[in-house]
Amino acid sequence: MGDVREMAAKFEEAMKSGDFGAMPALIKEYGTDDFVEEWPQSGERLKKAASMKMAESYPEMSGTTPKFTYRRMIGGGDVFVVEGTIDYGDGIPVSYVGIGEMRGDKIAKMTEYFANPFEAPAWRADYVEKMEPAKV
Repeated sequence: MGDVREMAAKFEEAMKSGDFGAMPALIKEYGTDDFVEEWPQSGERLKKAASMKMAESYPEMSGTTPKFTYRRMIGGGDVFVVEGTIDYGDGIPVSYVGIGEMRGDKIAKMTEYFANPFEAPAWRADYVEKMEPAKV
């Protein structure tokens, strides 16, 4: 169990720094050989090597250097959840949720969701309590 806590601490440190560049080494070390990363909103799946390559070359390929703002990581057993926001360089905080699945002391799968901010519809006003939207 100590290895999992050490791994979680390293990922948390990288996420708090906001540096996506630290992820390839962490995925290499702590991802299972058959690790997959899935993005359901765009219907994409990356295997381990592709995930590492994407993280390494994202700024050059996309023309942006995203900044991650860490909110929290929670979980238990074989599942953990990461929450935060990502600024892709335009100052708009895109909400991020990642669901991680463990196999032993390694990460086997990350399913990640990205949501742009939007104005709440007026018809829901009687049902909801207003809160501060996510900020970068």
